[in-house]
Amino acid sequence: MSGMSLHKKLEEHSGLLIFGILAVSAVGGLVQILPILFQESLETPVGATAPYSAVALTGRDIYIREGCSVCHTQQIRPLIAEVERYGPYSRSGEFVYDRPFLWGSKRTGPDLHRIGGKYSDIWHREHLLNPRSVVPDSIMPGYPWLAETPAADVGDIQKKMRVLQSLGHPYSDASIEEAESELEGLTEMDALIVYLQQLGTAMPQGELP
Repeated sequence: MSGMSLHKKLEEHSGLLIFGILAVSAVGGLVQILPILFQESLETPVGATAPYSAVALTGRDIYIREGCSVCHTQQIRPLIAEVERYGPYSRSGEFVYDRPFLWGSKRTGPDLHRIGGKYSDIWHREHLLNPRSVVPDSIMPGYPWLAETPAADVGDIQKKMRVLQSLGHPYSDASIEEAESELEGLTEMDALIVYLQQLGTAMPQGELP
């Protein structure tokens, strides 16, 4: 059967066409996924990469809830322009405890992967309350309600950490038991700032700007 007649037959029979689409998609998916399953760098922490503390994990949940990843990436690509602007490019081993990954693809705002330690906690607080007070041209909205909402209200932090522990994150039973006390007296803004200040700080100091 010639190529043209096979193509015509596929077009005339929707069942065959659907089967062909699924088969090609399956092969393409396997080609992308299988190598990842055997790539050690995706499972091996680099530098000081460690599981998020109870406070940072709560801040990360707030970051996701408020849609921060819609406008900000956490992925510095190994390109000269990217490295000069944001700092050392991202390594896969820095994300082994990220579930889900927050790499993103659209930069309405700057990449945040090396934001940790770049600004003070006070700067972040002012920026979250009123972005234009520190960045006059910013189009980012303010998040004043975060300063009034207790961080402990975000969810069952102990349950989250136990689930992550079952997935291989090295949380000790003691750290899980102490999680709720770590959030006492903190606001959602406090937790979010702790998370932001941790981003991109796991690499050895010699590799950071």
